[in-house]
Amino acid sequence: MTTTLAPKAGRHCQGVLNPIHSTLYFSPDLDREFGALGFTDTSAMRLAARSAPLGAVGAGTVAATFYNYNHELLARHLPAVWETASPAAVLDARLRTADATLRRLLGEETVSSPEMAEAAVLALRAAEACTRHARPLYAANADLPVPEEPHLAYWHAATLLREHRGDGHLAALLSAGLDPVEALVSHTATGKGMAPRWVLGSRGWRRADWEAAGERLRERGILAEDGELTESGVRLRADLEDLTDRLDAAPYEHLGAAGVARLTELGRKLLITAAGAGAFPADLIGRG
Repeated sequence: MTTTLAPKAGRHCQGVLNPIHSTLYFSPDLDREFGALGFTDTSAMRLAARSAPLGAVGAGTVAATFYNYNHELLARHLPAVWETASPAAVLDARLRTADATLRRLLGEETVSSPEMAEAAVLALRAAEACTRHARPLYAANADLPVPEEPHLAYWHAATLLREHRGDGHLAALLSAGLDPVEALVSHTATGKGMAPRWVLGSRGWRRADWEAAGERLRERGILAEDGELTESGVRLRADLEDLTDRLDAAPYEHLGAAGVARLTELGRKLLITAAGAGAFPADLIGRG
Protein backbone atom coordinates (compact mmCIF):
# COMPACT_ATOMS: atom_id res chain seq x y z
CA MET A 1 0.00 0.00 0.00
CA THR A 2 1.26 3.46 -0.82
CA THR A 3 -0.29 6.77 0.11
CA THR A 4 0.49 10.42 0.52
CA LEU A 5 1.37 10.97 4.15
CA ALA A 6 1.07 14.21 6.05
CA PRO A 7 4.42 16.01 6.46
CA LYS A 8 6.57 14.36 9.15
CA ALA A 9 3.90 11.70 9.84
CA GLY A 10 6.47 8.92 9.67
CA ARG A 11 8.87 10.85 11.91
CA HIS A 12 6.18 11.43 14.51
CA CYS A 13 5.17 7.77 14.43
CA GLN A 14 8.75 6.58 14.80
CA GLY A 15 9.21 9.12 17.59
CA VAL A 16 6.74 7.31 19.84
CA LEU A 17 8.03 3.85 18.91
CA ASN A 18 11.75 4.48 19.37
CA PRO A 19 11.59 5.11 23.15
CA ILE A 20 9.79 1.81 23.71
CA HIS A 21 12.95 0.04 22.56
CA SER A 22 15.06 2.37 24.69
CA THR A 23 13.24 1.50 27.92
CA LEU A 24 15.55 -1.51 27.94
CA TYR A 25 18.69 0.52 28.62
CA PHE A 26 17.29 2.25 31.71
CA SER A 27 15.60 -0.79 33.17
CA PRO A 28 16.64 -2.45 36.44
CA ASP A 29 15.46 -5.65 34.79
CA LEU A 30 18.43 -5.43 32.42
CA ASP A 31 20.84 -5.30 35.35
CA ARG A 32 19.16 -8.34 36.90
CA GLU A 33 19.00 -10.46 33.74
CA PHE A 34 22.50 -9.60 32.56
CA GLY A 35 23.90 -9.87 36.05
CA ALA A 36 22.66 -13.46 36.08
CA LEU A 37 24.77 -14.06 32.97
CA GLY A 38 27.87 -12.81 34.77
CA PHE A 39 27.98 -9.18 33.66
CA THR A 40 29.10 -6.68 36.29
CA ASP A 41 29.76 -3.53 34.23
CA THR A 42 26.81 -1.35 33.17
CA SER A 43 28.43 -0.25 29.91
CA ALA A 44 29.22 -3.84 28.96
CA MET A 45 25.60 -4.86 29.55
CA ARG A 46 24.17 -2.13 27.35
CA LEU A 47 26.72 -2.58 24.58
CA ALA A 48 26.10 -6.31 24.52
CA ALA A 49 22.32 -5.86 24.51
CA ARG A 50 22.29 -3.67 21.45
CA SER A 51 25.09 -5.32 19.48
CA ALA A 52 24.15 -8.98 20.08
CA PRO A 53 22.07 -9.24 16.87
CA LEU A 54 25.31 -8.59 14.95
CA GLY A 55 26.99 -11.64 16.48
CA ALA A 56 30.25 -11.79 18.42
CA VAL A 57 31.56 -8.55 16.94
CA GLY A 58 34.45 -6.40 18.07
CA ALA A 59 34.88 -2.72 18.77
CA GLY A 60 35.43 -1.72 15.15
CA THR A 61 32.11 -3.07 13.93
CA VAL A 62 30.22 -1.48 16.80
CA ALA A 63 31.99 1.86 16.35
CA ALA A 64 30.85 1.84 12.72
CA THR A 65 27.26 0.83 13.40
CA PHE A 66 26.65 2.84 16.60
CA TYR A 67 28.54 5.87 15.17
CA ASN A 68 28.67 8.13 18.23
CA TYR A 69 30.51 5.92 20.74
CA ASN A 70 34.17 6.40 21.62
CA HIS A 71 36.19 3.51 20.22
CA GLU A 72 38.27 3.45 23.41
CA LEU A 73 35.15 2.65 25.45
CA LEU A 74 34.08 -0.02 22.98
CA ALA A 75 37.51 -1.64 22.93
CA ARG A 76 37.43 -2.02 26.72
CA HIS A 77 34.41 -4.28 26.43
CA LEU A 78 34.35 -5.76 22.94
CA PRO A 79 34.87 -8.51 21.98
CA ALA A 80 35.53 -9.49 25.63
CA VAL A 81 31.82 -9.42 26.51
CA TRP A 82 31.28 -12.54 24.40
CA GLU A 83 33.52 -14.47 26.78
CA THR A 84 30.98 -13.70 29.51
CA ALA A 85 27.96 -14.74 27.44
CA SER A 86 27.34 -15.69 23.84
CA PRO A 87 25.26 -13.44 21.57
CA ALA A 88 22.49 -16.05 21.67
CA ALA A 89 22.42 -16.00 25.47
CA VAL A 90 22.43 -12.20 25.44
CA LEU A 91 19.53 -12.10 22.98
CA ASP A 92 17.51 -14.39 25.22
CA ALA A 93 18.28 -12.19 28.22
CA ARG A 94 17.40 -9.09 26.20
CA LEU A 95 13.97 -10.46 25.37
CA ARG A 96 13.37 -11.48 29.00
CA THR A 97 14.32 -7.95 29.98
CA ALA A 98 11.89 -6.44 27.47
CA ASP A 99 9.14 -8.71 28.79
CA ALA A 100 9.71 -7.82 32.44
CA THR A 101 10.19 -4.13 31.67
CA LEU A 102 7.01 -3.71 29.64
CA ARG A 103 4.95 -5.67 32.14
CA ARG A 104 6.25 -3.50 34.97
CA LEU A 105 5.85 -0.17 33.15
CA LEU A 106 2.59 -0.79 31.32
CA GLY A 107 0.80 -3.23 33.61
CA GLU A 108 -0.67 -6.61 32.83
CA GLU A 109 -3.98 -5.20 31.63
CA THR A 110 -2.30 -3.06 28.97
CA VAL A 111 0.14 -5.80 27.95
CA SER A 112 -2.74 -8.19 27.26
CA SER A 113 -5.10 -5.59 25.74
CA PRO A 114 -6.55 -5.62 22.21
CA GLU A 115 -4.86 -2.26 21.66
CA MET A 116 -1.44 -3.79 22.29
CA ALA A 117 -2.16 -6.55 19.82
CA GLU A 118 -3.34 -3.98 17.28
CA ALA A 119 -0.23 -1.86 17.77
CA ALA A 120 1.97 -4.91 17.23
CA VAL A 121 0.22 -5.82 13.99
CA LEU A 122 0.50 -2.27 12.65
CA ALA A 123 4.16 -1.87 13.61
CA LEU A 124 5.09 -5.21 12.06
CA ARG A 125 3.20 -4.29 8.91
CA ALA A 126 5.19 -1.06 8.64
CA ALA A 127 8.42 -3.00 9.13
CA GLU A 128 7.59 -5.19 6.13
CA ALA A 129 8.78 -2.36 3.88
CA CYS A 130 12.12 -1.81 5.61
CA THR A 131 15.19 -2.68 3.53
CA ARG A 132 18.45 -4.33 4.57
CA HIS A 133 20.98 -2.77 2.19
CA ALA A 134 23.39 -0.39 3.96
CA ARG A 135 21.42 -0.81 7.19
CA PRO A 136 23.47 -3.20 9.36
CA LEU A 137 21.68 -2.80 12.69
CA TYR A 138 18.25 -3.07 11.12
CA ALA A 139 19.32 -6.05 9.00
CA ALA A 140 20.76 -7.90 11.98
CA ASN A 141 17.59 -7.40 14.02
CA ALA A 142 15.41 -8.32 11.04
CA ASP A 143 17.02 -11.77 11.00
CA LEU A 144 15.69 -12.46 14.51
CA PRO A 145 12.38 -14.29 14.95
CA VAL A 146 9.29 -12.25 15.76
CA PRO A 147 8.17 -13.01 19.33
CA GLU A 148 4.73 -14.54 19.68
CA GLU A 149 3.40 -12.43 22.55
CA PRO A 150 1.95 -9.13 21.27
CA HIS A 151 3.85 -6.83 23.65
CA LEU A 152 7.14 -8.46 22.67
CA ALA A 153 6.21 -8.41 18.99
CA TYR A 154 5.51 -4.68 19.42
CA TRP A 155 8.90 -4.17 21.11
CA HIS A 156 10.60 -6.14 18.32
CA ALA A 157 8.85 -4.10 15.61
CA ALA A 158 9.72 -0.86 17.41
CA THR A 159 13.34 -2.04 17.43
CA LEU A 160 13.26 -2.74 13.69
CA LEU A 161 11.79 0.66 12.89
CA ARG A 162 14.19 2.42 15.26
CA GLU A 163 17.28 0.82 13.77
CA HIS A 164 16.05 1.28 10.20
CA ARG A 165 15.70 5.01 10.74
CA GLY A 166 18.92 5.12 12.73
CA ASP A 167 20.96 3.47 10.00
CA GLY A 168 19.63 6.00 7.52
CA HIS A 169 20.37 8.84 9.91
CA LEU A 170 24.04 7.86 9.95
CA ALA A 171 24.18 8.40 6.19
CA ALA A 172 22.68 11.85 6.75
CA LEU A 173 25.28 12.67 9.42
CA LEU A 174 28.09 11.64 7.10
CA SER A 175 26.68 13.76 4.29
CA ALA A 176 26.57 16.75 6.65
CA GLY A 177 30.19 16.22 7.68
CA LEU A 178 29.41 15.76 11.38
CA ASP A 179 31.76 13.51 13.29
CA PRO A 180 30.41 11.47 16.24
CA VAL A 181 30.89 14.11 18.93
CA GLU A 182 29.77 16.98 16.68
CA ALA A 183 26.60 15.03 15.97
CA LEU A 184 25.97 14.63 19.70
CA VAL A 185 26.75 18.26 20.58
CA SER A 186 24.56 19.67 17.82
CA HIS A 187 21.70 17.32 18.73
CA THR A 188 21.89 18.29 22.39
CA ALA A 189 21.83 21.95 21.34
CA THR A 190 18.38 21.40 19.80
CA GLY A 191 17.04 20.70 23.28
CA LYS A 192 15.83 17.28 22.13
CA GLY A 193 19.00 15.26 22.64
CA MET A 194 20.47 13.68 25.74
CA ALA A 195 21.92 16.03 28.33
CA PRO A 196 25.74 16.21 28.22
CA ARG A 197 26.28 14.26 31.42
CA TRP A 198 24.28 11.36 30.03
CA VAL A 199 26.11 11.49 26.71
CA LEU A 200 29.52 11.60 28.33
CA GLY A 201 28.61 8.85 30.78
CA SER A 202 27.25 6.44 28.19
CA ARG A 203 29.24 7.17 25.02
CA GLY A 204 32.70 7.25 26.54
CA TRP A 205 33.72 10.78 25.54
CA ARG A 206 35.50 13.21 27.83
CA ARG A 207 34.48 16.80 28.59
CA ALA A 208 37.50 17.95 26.55
CA ASP A 209 36.13 16.03 23.54
CA TRP A 210 32.75 17.74 23.98
CA GLU A 211 34.28 21.20 24.22
CA ALA A 212 36.56 20.62 21.23
CA ALA A 213 33.58 19.50 19.13
CA GLY A 214 31.69 22.62 20.20
CA GLU A 215 34.60 24.77 19.06
CA ARG A 216 34.66 23.08 15.67
CA LEU A 217 30.92 23.69 15.31
CA ARG A 218 31.41 27.36 16.20
CA GLU A 219 34.10 27.64 13.54
CA ARG A 220 31.61 26.27 11.01
CA GLY A 221 28.94 28.73 12.12
CA ILE A 222 26.69 25.96 13.45
CA LEU A 223 26.96 26.75 17.16
CA ALA A 224 26.87 30.18 18.80
CA GLU A 225 29.15 31.26 21.62
CA ASP A 226 26.38 30.63 24.16
CA GLY A 227 26.02 27.02 23.01
CA GLU A 228 22.78 27.58 21.11
CA LEU A 229 22.41 26.63 17.47
CA THR A 230 22.81 29.47 15.00
CA GLU A 231 20.35 29.92 12.14
CA SER A 232 22.69 27.81 10.03
CA GLY A 233 22.80 25.21 12.77
CA VAL A 234 19.02 25.05 13.05
CA ARG A 235 18.79 24.66 9.29
CA LEU A 236 21.46 21.94 9.30
CA ARG A 237 19.66 19.90 11.93
CA ALA A 238 16.35 20.35 10.13
CA ASP A 239 17.91 19.25 6.86
CA LEU A 240 19.37 16.19 8.60
CA GLU A 241 15.95 15.12 9.83
CA ASP A 242 14.34 15.81 6.46
CA LEU A 243 16.91 13.63 4.71
CA THR A 244 16.44 10.94 7.34
CA ASP A 245 12.68 11.12 6.72
CA ARG A 246 13.21 10.55 3.01
CA LEU A 247 15.51 7.59 3.64
CA ASP A 248 12.99 6.16 6.12
CA ALA A 249 9.77 6.82 4.21
CA ALA A 250 9.07 3.30 2.92
CA PRO A 251 7.68 1.69 6.11
CA TYR A 252 5.15 4.45 6.68
CA GLU A 253 4.14 4.75 3.05
CA HIS A 254 3.57 0.99 3.11
CA LEU A 255 1.42 1.22 6.23
CA GLY A 256 -0.64 4.07 4.79
CA ALA A 257 -1.93 7.30 6.27
CA ALA A 258 -4.70 5.76 8.35
CA GLY A 259 -2.41 3.03 9.69
CA VAL A 260 0.33 5.51 10.57
CA ALA A 261 -2.16 7.75 12.36
CA ARG A 262 -3.55 4.82 14.35
CA LEU A 263 -0.11 3.41 15.21
CA THR A 264 1.01 6.86 16.34
CA GLU A 265 -2.08 7.20 18.52
CA LEU A 266 -1.60 3.80 20.13
CA GLY A 267 2.15 4.27 20.47
CA ARG A 268 1.76 7.65 22.12
CA LYS A 269 -0.57 6.22 24.76
CA LEU A 270 1.83 3.38 25.50
CA LEU A 271 4.79 5.74 25.72
CA ILE A 272 2.97 8.12 28.04
CA THR A 273 2.11 5.21 30.31
CA ALA A 274 5.69 3.93 30.30
CA ALA A 275 7.18 7.36 30.92
CA GLY A 276 4.70 8.01 33.71
CA ALA A 277 5.82 4.79 35.36
CA GLY A 278 9.42 6.02 35.46
CA ALA A 279 10.84 4.47 32.31
CA PHE A 280 13.39 7.26 31.85
CA PRO A 281 15.45 9.52 34.14
CA ALA A 282 13.88 12.94 34.63
CA ASP A 283 17.06 14.73 33.54
CA LEU A 284 17.79 12.58 30.48
CA ILE A 285 16.90 15.17 27.83
CA GLY A 286 18.09 18.77 27.69
CA ARG A 287 21.03 21.10 27.27
CA GLY A 288 22.10 21.14 30.91
